[in-house]
Amino acid sequence: MMADQKKVLRLLKTARGQMDGIIKMVEEDRYCIDISTQVMAAEAMLNRVNQEILTAHLKHCVNTAHTQEEREKKIDELVDMLGKILK
Repeated sequence: MMADQKKVLRLLKTARGQMDGIIKMVEEDRYCIDISTQVMAAEAMLNRVNQEILTAHLKHCVNTAHTQEEREKKIDELVDMLGKILK
């Protein structure tokens, strides 16, 4: 992985902390809207992680592909991933 590992790990650990908080909220039978708000915050954090990883892929893996065929394959992978994200 070519993304900034420290940044990715920090974001993932933050998301994990958010998930732990959500679990606690559910266990405590907290208000539904408050739980949903925290779920959206965790999703946003995971989206930031994915953005960091995909940006690094584009800047490094695609950019440093040695042949046109390799580059096209990397671009196709990225397009497929974007299709999954946008579903």
